[in-house]
Amino acid sequence: MTAPRTGTESASGSPGVREAPDGATVWWWRGATTVLAADLALLDDSERQRLGRMRTPADAAEFAGNRASVRRVLAGLLDEAPERIRLGRRPCPGCGNGEHGPPAVLDPKVECWISISHTSGCGMLAVAAAPVGVDVERVRDIRVRDLAPTVLTPSEARWLNGLLAGDARRRAFLRCWTRKEAALKAVGVGVTVPLDLVETHPAIAGTVTVAAGVPGTPDAWFVTDLPVPAAWTASVALPAGTAGPVRLLPHAGNRARPGEAAFGMREEKESVG
Repeated sequence: MTAPRTGTESASGSPGVREAPDGATVWWWRGATTVLAADLALLDDSERQRLGRMRTPADAAEFAGNRASVRRVLAGLLDEAPERIRLGRRPCPGCGNGEHGPPAVLDPKVECWISISHTSGCGMLAVAAAPVGVDVERVRDIRVRDLAPTVLTPSEARWLNGLLAGDARRRAFLRCWTRKEAALKAVGVGVTVPLDLVETHPAIAGTVTVAAGVPGTPDAWFVTDLPVPAAWTASVALPAGTAGPVRLLPHAGNRARPGEAAFGMREEKESVG
């Protein structure tokens, strides 16, 4: 099997992940606004078919850009050409189906776990030596009152009800949502279990322990808030007891001049928690 390459700079120009027995590295990038030929060239046949079904040009651009960025980051880690990176899925730990389990690198063979997320304007890839889940959501108008009964636990709902309405309540709701989805993506089942049974302790900032699992997977997860710009909210999940930092890195891809940090962030490693 191929191990992620070491070093601070990858062959593709993105910062490389430093080897660590535990912890996770999360890359993020701005969403594309047009479908670039360079991005389109990296998609496989199934992704091109999915691209053709996108409802709007904006959706198509972000989808193509996100899938291409995932391959570029992985290419740097594995010292491979991005067009040779083949993505697929692990079997679902809940039912064993190979069509809707967590994402995986199928070729080259690699000893790591990955998780992918995107929302309007932002994409993310998390890589770890253990099961990992990442979720990012754009802060936007949300019908919190309508969604709360099926998404929030009673204690989460009480905490949100004590907040002022408006932006503070939307951000609090999205903190709950991204923590739940990150944990369930790490489990490998995604949002297929009742969300109102997953307690995320939103009053606590930083890292919390979330109980979520199916037989054969960990039943507790460390879920960490990621310090992304105010337009988004994001979280990453790892098995409880996992040591090592969560590292946050910008990935400029082919959309920024050499040395220019995405989002105006510093190019050096950001450690969380």
